[in-house]
Amino acid sequence: MQKLNLNQILSQKLSPQQIQFIKLLQVPTAELEARVEEELEINPALEEGKDDDNSNEEMQDNYENEGSKEESDLNLDDYLGDDYGGYKMQGDGNYSPDDEDREIPLSSGTSLHEQLISQLNFMRLDDNQRMIGQQLIGSIENDGYIRRDLEAIINDLAFSQNVETDIDEVEEVLRKIQSFDPAGIAARSLQECLTLQLLRKEHPEDETVQYALTVINNCFEEFTKKHYDKILKKCGIDETKLKDVIHMITRLNPKPGGVSEGLMKTQYIIPDFILNNVNGKFEISLNSKNAPDLRVSRSYTDMFDAYDKSDKKDKKLKETVTFVKQKLDAAKWFIDAIKQRQQTLLRTMQAILDYQSEFFVEGDEAKLRPMILKDIAEKIDMDISTVSRVANSKAIQTEFGVFPLKYFFSEGIATEGGEDVSNREVKSVLNKMVSDEDKRKPLSDDKLVKLLNKRGYNIARRTVAKYREQLQIPVARLRKEL
Repeated sequence: MQKLNLNQILSQKLSPQQIQFIKLLQVPTAELEARVEEELEINPALEEGKDDDNSNEEMQDNYENEGSKEESDLNLDDYLGDDYGGYKMQGDGNYSPDDEDREIPLSSGTSLHEQLISQLNFMRLDDNQRMIGQQLIGSIENDGYIRRDLEAIINDLAFSQNVETDIDEVEEVLRKIQSFDPAGIAARSLQECLTLQLLRKEHPEDETVQYALTVINNCFEEFTKKHYDKILKKCGIDETKLKDVIHMITRLNPKPGGVSEGLMKTQYIIPDFILNNVNGKFEISLNSKNAPDLRVSRSYTDMFDAYDKSDKKDKKLKETVTFVKQKLDAAKWFIDAIKQRQQTLLRTMQAILDYQSEFFVEGDEAKLRPMILKDIAEKIDMDISTVSRVANSKAIQTEFGVFPLKYFFSEGIATEGGEDVSNREVKSVLNKMVSDEDKRKPLSDDKLVKLLNKRGYNIARRTVAKYREQLQIPVARLRKEL
């Protein structure tokens, strides 16, 4: 038996204006200009330029008042509905959670795959070999390696390309591809990658190159574990020559696919804030691209104003007014969202500046105080998610360089004196210790913990290991040198 029940539920729903603001807040400077251009293209009621003596504000008040006067004749809800059609026409209403933290798209030159195919086309191959070559190149991963078993590639060729081949023919084509640039490409292991690069040296007959090939081919495991004593005995070379060999091998590229010409990606940070120190007083300003001059179109406002002097029952006029009202609303919401974005950015940055004032005076990383998102959110009386959106993709230009806002947030580490210091300070000290260590006897994590404790930092071994990994410092055994 079916029943109808009436339930009262209290729920919170973001307004279109709030959604507009949130989306604009997380957009970095590099994308904001394009976003504004897009809005100008799709909304004729929005124009570039400064307001003239607040005339646009007066016009906005007029059309809003007119709309409220005629509520009984033409109710905005009657034709806009709950979805706020004016806002939804902007194309911003349908975002998925996956859009939250998009990276700035970066243009790059020719891809690695395209470069390899281009080189393949210069080879004198028959149709069968060319298809094998294309299949092999398609199997190369981003770092330049082929990790798929060749037997699996042969099966792919048979089933998807109707190409019958054998392991000898595939290996023959693979060797041709391994002669392509960059050196080391299409290797099936690190050992093979290093060998390919050594064989491509300008003077492969050189004694050091030959010793390096011997070490890679006969003592690879010992080399990766830095068991130099075993290498000296096994290869019968002296310590001086081994140093030259290690110097040569460590300068080879373990990931040839990541540095091929045309694949390099350079990301330039465009600062959202400019910090100037004027006679000891800090002044924060927004990058000019963060503060575009926008206004509501006078002609569209006049068009809406004309409605009050016309027949309210005309159906076509009613449709026209609906369209104009939507565009005016959307333009006003967008301008308000841009202004709110500017205010929120400045408030957040000012709070960070106040909190980390000692750092901004000297630029010394050791002066950074422990600071988390909650600290700033409480200072500016905003939600943590708002501060996160600001910090996630914004940067500030100082006299010491350009810093992403994320740089200023860090956890705290307790000292013997009961004070908290930034984990960045501890990482800096840790990095210095490793840099100054005797590479013949590198410091283990246990020794690093003892040294840090002597300096007053109460830190556990697992934390040292975590910081070391974040600094991309290998374990002591792999830092050992002759």
